[in-house]
Amino acid sequence: MSEANKVQVGGSHYKQHKIQIWDAILDWNLGYLEGCVVKYVARFRNKGGIEDLEKARHYIDKLIEVEKARGLK
Repeated sequence: MSEANKVQVGGSHYKQHKIQIWDAILDWNLGYLEGCVVKYVARFRNKGGIEDLEKARHYIDKLIEVEKARGLK
């Protein structure tokens, strides 16, 4: 386990899982927007509830805008 994974500032909502969310984001080579979506969806039951789902949706909306502007259909 990495040294950074042993510490969580501001709660324990990530440490209670076998896989740290940031490790999954890095492994999957996700960008910032995708990473935020994964983060908020993964933690909503243990931290922010519906507000975290709304945050995830907000990042998805931005991701859709960006990808449409790039020509993705």
